[in-house]
Amino acid sequence: MFQLKPLSHDAIPGALAKAERYRLLNEPLEARSICLDVLQIDPANQQALIMLFLSLSDRLGRDHRVFSEARELLPRLTDAYDRAYYAGILWERRAKARLEDGGIGAHHSVYDFLARAMQLFEEAEKLRHPHNDDAILRWNTCARFLMQHPEIAPPAHDEITPVMSE
Repeated sequence: MFQLKPLSHDAIPGALAKAERYRLLNEPLEARSICLDVLQIDPANQQALIMLFLSLSDRLGRDHRVFSEARELLPRLTDAYDRAYYAGILWERRAKARLEDGGIGAHHSVYDFLARAMQLFEEAEKLRHPHNDDAILRWNTCARFLMQHPEIAPPAHDEITPVMSE
Protein backbone atom coordinates (compact mmCIF):
# COMPACT_ATOMS: atom_id res chain seq x y z
CA MET A 1 0.00 0.00 0.00
CA PHE A 2 1.04 3.64 -0.12
CA GLN A 3 2.72 5.68 2.61
CA LEU A 4 1.13 9.15 2.73
CA LYS A 5 3.56 12.04 2.57
CA PRO A 6 3.31 14.59 5.39
CA LEU A 7 2.90 18.31 4.82
CA SER A 8 5.23 20.81 6.38
CA HIS A 9 3.75 23.15 8.99
CA ASP A 10 4.56 26.13 6.77
CA ALA A 11 2.35 24.69 4.00
CA ILE A 12 -0.83 24.65 6.13
CA PRO A 13 -2.22 28.10 5.14
CA GLY A 14 -1.76 27.41 1.43
CA ALA A 15 -3.21 23.93 1.74
CA LEU A 16 -6.31 25.25 3.51
CA ALA A 17 -6.76 27.89 0.80
CA LYS A 18 -6.66 25.10 -1.79
CA ALA A 19 -9.18 23.07 0.20
CA GLU A 20 -11.54 26.02 0.21
CA ARG A 21 -11.13 26.42 -3.55
CA TYR A 22 -11.89 22.74 -4.08
CA ARG A 23 -15.07 23.11 -2.01
CA LEU A 24 -16.11 26.10 -4.13
CA LEU A 25 -15.44 24.03 -7.27
CA ASN A 26 -17.78 21.34 -5.87
CA GLU A 27 -14.92 18.91 -5.32
CA PRO A 28 -15.46 17.96 -1.66
CA LEU A 29 -13.40 14.75 -1.85
CA GLU A 30 -10.31 16.74 -2.78
CA ALA A 31 -11.00 19.27 -0.02
CA ARG A 32 -11.47 16.42 2.46
CA SER A 33 -8.13 14.88 1.51
CA ILE A 34 -6.29 18.16 2.04
CA CYS A 35 -7.96 18.69 5.42
CA LEU A 36 -6.94 15.20 6.51
CA ASP A 37 -3.35 16.01 5.52
CA VAL A 38 -3.42 19.19 7.61
CA LEU A 39 -5.00 17.42 10.59
CA GLN A 40 -2.33 14.72 10.39
CA ILE A 41 0.30 17.27 11.44
CA ASP A 42 -1.96 19.68 13.37
CA PRO A 43 -4.87 17.66 14.85
CA ALA A 44 -6.44 20.65 16.62
CA ASN A 45 -6.41 23.01 13.63
CA GLN A 46 -9.87 24.58 13.85
CA GLN A 47 -9.90 25.88 10.29
CA ALA A 48 -9.07 22.40 8.94
CA LEU A 49 -11.72 20.78 11.17
CA ILE A 50 -14.38 23.21 9.95
CA MET A 51 -13.33 22.81 6.31
CA LEU A 52 -13.36 19.01 6.71
CA PHE A 53 -16.80 19.22 8.32
CA LEU A 54 -18.12 21.35 5.47
CA SER A 55 -16.59 19.15 2.79
CA LEU A 56 -18.28 16.13 4.38
CA SER A 57 -21.63 17.86 4.68
CA ASP A 58 -21.33 18.97 1.05
CA ARG A 59 -21.67 15.27 0.17
CA LEU A 60 -24.85 14.56 2.17
CA GLY A 61 -26.99 14.45 -0.95
CA ARG A 62 -24.75 11.74 -2.45
CA ASP A 63 -23.69 9.76 0.61
CA HIS A 64 -25.79 9.73 3.78
CA ARG A 65 -23.03 7.95 5.71
CA VAL A 66 -21.05 11.19 5.93
CA PHE A 67 -23.63 12.56 8.40
CA SER A 68 -22.13 10.47 11.21
CA GLU A 69 -18.56 11.26 10.19
CA ALA A 70 -19.28 15.00 10.14
CA ARG A 71 -21.16 14.85 13.43
CA GLU A 72 -18.17 13.18 15.10
CA LEU A 73 -16.05 16.24 14.28
CA LEU A 74 -18.26 18.68 16.21
CA PRO A 75 -16.88 17.94 19.71
CA ARG A 76 -13.39 18.73 18.40
CA LEU A 77 -14.41 22.34 17.74
CA THR A 78 -13.24 24.40 20.68
CA ASP A 79 -15.76 27.25 20.36
CA ALA A 80 -19.31 26.59 21.64
CA TYR A 81 -20.72 28.92 18.98
CA ASP A 82 -18.99 26.91 16.22
CA ARG A 83 -20.29 23.62 17.63
CA ALA A 84 -23.89 24.88 17.64
CA TYR A 85 -23.68 26.73 14.32
CA TYR A 86 -22.09 23.90 12.36
CA ALA A 87 -24.40 21.32 13.95
CA GLY A 88 -27.27 23.47 12.64
CA ILE A 89 -25.75 23.45 9.17
CA LEU A 90 -25.44 19.66 9.31
CA TRP A 91 -29.12 19.21 10.19
CA GLU A 92 -30.19 21.76 7.57
CA ARG A 93 -28.21 19.95 4.88
CA ARG A 94 -29.56 16.60 6.06
CA ALA A 95 -33.09 17.98 5.66
CA LYS A 96 -32.42 19.10 2.11
CA ALA A 97 -30.84 15.75 1.22
CA ARG A 98 -33.84 13.92 2.70
CA LEU A 99 -36.24 16.11 0.70
CA GLU A 100 -34.35 15.30 -2.47
CA ASP A 101 -34.54 11.57 -1.67
CA GLY A 102 -38.30 11.75 -1.15
CA GLY A 103 -40.28 8.71 -0.11
CA ILE A 104 -42.85 7.95 2.56
CA GLY A 105 -42.72 10.35 5.47
CA ALA A 106 -40.06 12.53 3.87
CA HIS A 107 -41.93 15.77 4.48
CA HIS A 108 -42.30 15.01 8.18
CA SER A 109 -38.66 14.09 8.69
CA VAL A 110 -37.54 17.11 6.66
CA TYR A 111 -39.60 19.29 9.00
CA ASP A 112 -38.05 17.60 12.05
CA PHE A 113 -34.52 18.04 10.68
CA LEU A 114 -35.13 21.71 9.87
CA ALA A 115 -36.67 22.31 13.29
CA ARG A 116 -33.55 20.81 14.86
CA ALA A 117 -31.34 23.03 12.68
CA MET A 118 -33.32 26.11 13.68
CA GLN A 119 -33.02 25.19 17.36
CA LEU A 120 -29.24 24.92 16.98
CA PHE A 121 -29.07 28.23 15.11
CA GLU A 122 -30.97 29.86 17.98
CA GLU A 123 -28.46 28.37 20.41
CA ALA A 124 -25.60 29.70 18.27
CA GLU A 125 -27.27 33.11 18.11
CA LYS A 126 -27.05 33.35 21.91
CA LEU A 127 -23.33 32.51 21.76
CA ARG A 128 -22.41 34.63 18.76
CA HIS A 129 -19.59 37.09 18.68
CA PRO A 130 -20.35 40.80 18.10
CA HIS A 131 -21.36 41.64 14.52
CA ASN A 132 -21.76 37.96 13.59
CA ASP A 133 -25.32 37.32 12.48
CA ASP A 134 -24.58 34.14 10.50
CA ALA A 135 -26.82 32.04 12.76
CA ILE A 136 -29.68 34.49 12.21
CA LEU A 137 -29.17 34.34 8.45
CA ARG A 138 -29.32 30.54 8.51
CA TRP A 139 -32.36 30.49 10.81
CA ASN A 140 -34.16 32.89 8.45
CA THR A 141 -33.24 30.71 5.46
CA CYS A 142 -34.80 27.67 7.15
CA ALA A 143 -37.90 29.66 8.12
CA ARG A 144 -38.36 30.98 4.57
CA PHE A 145 -37.89 27.49 3.17
CA LEU A 146 -40.63 26.14 5.45
CA MET A 147 -42.94 29.07 4.63
CA GLN A 148 -42.45 28.44 0.90
CA HIS A 149 -43.13 24.71 1.30
CA PRO A 150 -46.28 24.29 3.39
CA GLU A 151 -46.33 20.58 2.54
CA ILE A 152 -43.30 20.20 4.83
CA ALA A 153 -44.91 19.95 8.23
CA PRO A 154 -44.87 17.89 11.40
CA PRO A 155 -47.22 14.91 11.43
CA ALA A 156 -50.72 15.83 12.51
CA HIS A 157 -51.59 14.59 15.98
CA ASP A 158 -54.78 13.03 14.67
CA GLU A 159 -53.08 10.86 12.03
CA ILE A 160 -54.19 7.27 12.39
CA THR A 161 -51.46 4.78 13.23
CA PRO A 162 -52.29 1.28 12.01
CA VAL A 163 -52.54 -1.42 14.67
CA MET A 164 -50.21 -4.21 13.68
CA SER A 165 -51.11 -6.74 16.37
CA GLU A 166 -54.49 -7.76 15.02
